[in-house]
Amino acid sequence: MLMSSEVEEIRRRKLEEMQTRATQGGDGFPDSPIVVTDSSFEEFIGKHDTVVVDCWAPWCAPCRMLSPTIDAMAKDYKGKVIFGKLNTDENFETASKFGIMSIPTLLYFRKGELVQKTVGALSRSIIDEQLKALGSR
Repeated sequence: MLMSSEVEEIRRRKLEEMQTRATQGGDGFPDSPIVVTDSSFEEFIGKHDTVVVDCWAPWCAPCRMLSPTIDAMAKDYKGKVIFGKLNTDENFETASKFGIMSIPTLLYFRKGELVQKTVGALSRSIIDEQLKALGSR
């Protein structure tokens, strides 16, 4: 018989799979940010060539200001950059691992390796420049 924690873990994984499938177009690339968690983070950043993870929290006003920009960029960079969203309140392990002390923080990965980190509600043009420097545009 499954324990309630096992059932919750299965439920969480299924929900993540459904979210991923729902946000992917016909070519398999998502056109909106993917929700990542402590348990899915390493697989997520390792699965794609260029990844940007928006580390945020629901109570954070600058995070809410940045969110529409990240959503738009996920559409515009579809097929080139995969965007993720990590709720730092719910995923303390990953936030701690990357030394996230202020939010919003964007983590930029190339081939699974952290190559850049920016803090604050940056403008779209600044984020575009960061991605250009990574060779993603």
